[in-house]
Amino acid sequence: MAQITISDLQKRYDNVEVLRHINLTIKDGEFVVLVGPSGCGKSTLLRTIAGLELATAGDIHIGTRLMNQVAPKDRDISMVFQSYALYPHMTVARNMGFSLEVQKRPKAEIDAAVNKAADILGLTALLHRRPKELSGGQRQRVAMGRAIVREPQVFLFDEPLSNLDAQLRGQMRIEIKSLHQRMRNTIVYVTHDQVEAMTLADRIVVLNHGLIQQVGTPLELYDTPANKFVASFIGSPSMNFIDGTIEMGDSAPQLRINPTLTLPVDPSITGLQSGAKVIYGVRPEAIVLCTPDAPGALPLDVTLIEPTGLSELIHGTLGGEKLSVYSMVRSGAAPGDRVWVTIDTGRVQVFEGGSQRRLAKQGEN
Repeated sequence: MAQITISDLQKRYDNVEVLRHINLTIKDGEFVVLVGPSGCGKSTLLRTIAGLELATAGDIHIGTRLMNQVAPKDRDISMVFQSYALYPHMTVARNMGFSLEVQKRPKAEIDAAVNKAADILGLTALLHRRPKELSGGQRQRVAMGRAIVREPQVFLFDEPLSNLDAQLRGQMRIEIKSLHQRMRNTIVYVTHDQVEAMTLADRIVVLNHGLIQQVGTPLELYDTPANKFVASFIGSPSMNFIDGTIEMGDSAPQLRINPTLTLPVDPSITGLQSGAKVIYGVRPEAIVLCTPDAPGALPLDVTLIEPTGLSELIHGTLGGEKLSVYSMVRSGAAPGDRVWVTIDTGRVQVFEGGSQRRLAKQGEN
């Protein structure tokens, strides 16, 4: 049983609170990603689970065992760091099996464990090479293999892909996800890259200023963010935000952003009040290019185009407010042009102006 239970965990350095009242349960076999901006506490939380940092207050259980005073080597965990930390004079095979050598395991047992891990990670043909003869992606796989041979209850990954280029990061994400599907160990993974979080996680934990902002599946966080911070951090490109005032019309609510322009608001959003100052949120992919005479057409003055080949990201201003549109259709527009767009009202989110809490929609739990 490798469930991790964290209860009212706190961590302070002198008067600086790094982790504040963290309560989290990571289920046996679950892949949980800790995500947030630099300084949010995600690596400190991981290191506290590992025992490399001691909690100021609170408890950590792995399975039924209280880990507060247990040394890292006795917690039955393996860590993979941003740095590969391979021994340069050792072969791949020895790097992977060295922890078992230290434990004085029989050579046949070590060889079997190394060969099994090498087969899982596609390293069998590289076992006799040294680290200098490997690519960055291969070195990271060796670091993962070193963790696998110990057969731990829990894997802890601390931004393991940060040193790799974009193509290698994509490949390694696939390998890590496949590894989890094959082994079903509990994994806690730290990253600042929300794309990694979305593609890898069973559940994501979003942290900011040492507090958990929201815990949920990738799609739960994407579709129903708890607040503006989560909405801004999850999703690429990021959600558009526009400040305005709610007007409750005879037919449907609207957002007034200037004296001449309003934006549509989803009528299923609860708690709307006329005159309330709110933050209007809409993702770039929920905005569609249209013709000027289309129902609900809005004028967007283009300031920048980011083409990717498959799609383009159109940046512009709408009523003086910045707005980005993710389009799978090539607009042919250039900076200075005007294009017309419509907003998918059902995908609009509204956040309270003060607390920045998202207003729920009818039927949400």
